Amino acid sequence: MPTIIHPRDFTAERAWGALDIAQLDGITVRLHWTDAPYRWHVNDGAEVFTVLDGRVEMRWREAGEEHRRLLEPGDVFFAEVGCEHVAHPQGPARILVVERAGSV
Repeated sequence: MPTIIHPRDFTAERAWGALDIAQLDGITVRLHWTDAPYRWHVNDGAEVFTVLDGRVEMRWREAGEEHRRLLEPGDVFFAEVGCEHVAHPQGPARILVVERAGSV
């Protein structure tokens, strides 16, 4: 039986709370709700980060220099292995994250 999820209806009890949607050969697909920044981190695998609702300022560092980009609904941020980054929502946001299971 298929599952249908309406991201705008999803909220969590805390920032970055998640709804696990699928496990695909060691890859997780999760819907996150947040209204607070995450923390600077580096994933142990690649990460696909898609804003579904709200706005998120994504920050990342390359060669010691910090970059910023405002992501709107439908925008995708792809972080390769070793990309140090942090997400700063601009109010409540819902984000679809695809990454290696157990990643930070």
